[in-house]
Amino acid sequence: MSSPVLIDTSCWIEYFRHYESEVAERIETLILEDRAATTGIVLSELLQGARTNAEMSRIGASLEALVWVETDERLYARAGEIGFKLRRKGVTIPITDCIVAAAAESAGGNLLTLDGHFGEIDSLDLL
Repeated sequence: MSSPVLIDTSCWIEYFRHYESEVAERIETLILEDRAATTGIVLSELLQGARTNAEMSRIGASLEALVWVETDERLYARAGEIGFKLRRKGVTIPITDCIVAAAAESAGGNLLTLDGHFGEIDSLDLL
């Protein structure tokens, strides 16, 4: 089996808003291949952005069956290192995205995202 693909919040937003988009189709394929992955920060961002209780329930149910990438102190330390290295290159990204990047690395390095700044992180394979 191929490595899991961590799906960034930006792609989930596209998925929930535009079910027939290219991104939504890609996510559906990853789900069917049992390769779609998520982590706590992505879940938190999505739930925070929900507009109704029903939407919040739908989001939670949609992510239940995915590969779950655990976070621990090692992963948070790695997120800090990513942010540190980027700042040394003159690039600043939100710490939440550093956590997403570290989680993607932990899961095999694959990240599905619409956010271009992840391209600054050499250890990721962006899809």
